[in-house]
Amino acid sequence: MPPPSESFIRALRRDTTVYLCFTLLIAAFGPFQFGYHLAELNAPQAVITCEKESVDNATLHPNLPQCLSMNVDQFALVSSIFTLGGLVGALLAGPFCNEYGRLRTMRLMTISFVAGPLVESLATNVALLSIGRVISGIGAGAGVVVVPIYISEISPPKEKGLFGALTQIMINLGILTTQTLGYFLSKDSLWRIILAIAGFIGLLQLIGLAMVPESPKWLAENGHSQIAREILRKMRGDRVDLDEEVKAWNIDSSARDICMRDTRLKRLAHSTNSLSAEEESLLRSSEGDHPSNPKSGSHSIGILAALLHPTYRPAIIAVIAVMVAQQLTGINSIIMYSVHLLSALLPTSAALLSVGLSALNLIMTTLCAPLSDKVGRKTCILLSIAGMGISSILLAVGISRDNKVLGAAATLLFVASFAVGLGPVPFILSNELVGPEAVGATQSWALAANWIATFVVSQFFPMLNKAMGERGRVYYVFAAFAAVFGAFIAWWVPETKGKRGADEVWGRRTSRDRLE
Repeated sequence: MPPPSESFIRALRRDTTVYLCFTLLIAAFGPFQFGYHLAELNAPQAVITCEKESVDNATLHPNLPQCLSMNVDQFALVSSIFTLGGLVGALLAGPFCNEYGRLRTMRLMTISFVAGPLVESLATNVALLSIGRVISGIGAGAGVVVVPIYISEISPPKEKGLFGALTQIMINLGILTTQTLGYFLSKDSLWRIILAIAGFIGLLQLIGLAMVPESPKWLAENGHSQIAREILRKMRGDRVDLDEEVKAWNIDSSARDICMRDTRLKRLAHSTNSLSAEEESLLRSSEGDHPSNPKSGSHSIGILAALLHPTYRPAIIAVIAVMVAQQLTGINSIIMYSVHLLSALLPTSAALLSVGLSALNLIMTTLCAPLSDKVGRKTCILLSIAGMGISSILLAVGISRDNKVLGAAATLLFVASFAVGLGPVPFILSNELVGPEAVGATQSWALAANWIATFVVSQFFPMLNKAMGERGRVYYVFAAFAAVFGAFIAWWVPETKGKRGADEVWGRRTSRDRLE
């Protein structure tokens, strides 16, 4: 543990290694793909839908049409169907990553990041484009479940909030990348290049994942404590004492003893090629009764079982509320439809403003990354919701009165407020509100709720905006949601900063406390 006088930068340099940074970067390309695909149709919307067709009718290939004719409702469906794939991926990823590991889950999700963009970029009709979006969505849904868990489990304990923000930072980087590409490639058939680049990035990530390890915490929980410690040592370097971090994993000391005994027995067997009857009996019993083996005493909790269990239900309600708030306060109305939304207010610079908004979101999220470790997760979320609610009212007024300065300023404030807390913090909470046995199930519930809310916004925002007169009045609805969710989160969601585990977060007494 660093002394109180130790600077944050010095502690960060001591706790991190090049190997850890490489591992974090490779894993974080999962959320990058989520952001990339979420916004990839925003800038080229008019070109893709044939609303803005090139006079020379240039195409990348004779068999590929320059555009795919769609009306507003069809385009909304193509945009939102990505979230249905995400919902499927999110529901599958939680149980899978608990059972088979974080690394194997990430490798499987990356296959979707290669196949989906391939289908999208070669689509000759709306149906194929939609299928490609669903495949990409499955990978993205799995990515935003398993990657935050993986990042939390390999991050230094004192910097979990900082590295936890990497999920949202990479989502924002993905959005900025595709918005920037869209600004330059939204013409002729070049929009297909935007979609294809995601597949190339997915291929690079698949190669990178062959060089990163499994989560040491997951390995320890599944009976591989010695391997887990070796990986952790490689990530932390030689100067860090691992005992406190390993102890925080809450693996029973008897499990470590049995694991050490397993190692000694197996090494003996390897060296002598024979075991006594007593030694064979010990080895068999240790394999069957390992306390950290999920097949014995400590097993992962299924999705439905977690919801029905009174210990985990409050946490699931909390993460669902935060994740739904993240979407129903309106951020994706800006990310997915900003060019169309702001074109009436700023007809010549709406696309450029969208790039600027994406850059601002990335910069603010990066700058605010250490904030949740300093002022707390809950405080950041509440500040974020308050800022977005106020910004929604100002944006509605600015658009309705054709006030360009107010509209642009409100949009910037809206995005900056999101970056303070509601962007990065929700991805951290699932791993801090429950024990390791229920993290996968809780994260699946959280992301399933998030994807459903994302679908609702992406599918019905254009319709609701049109029904309310397209004068910004829809943002009064988002302001109302901000007020409701802000009040509920202030009442229900506990603070997790500085807490050693879920029992301390919820104020439950552990068996150790009762003994003391």
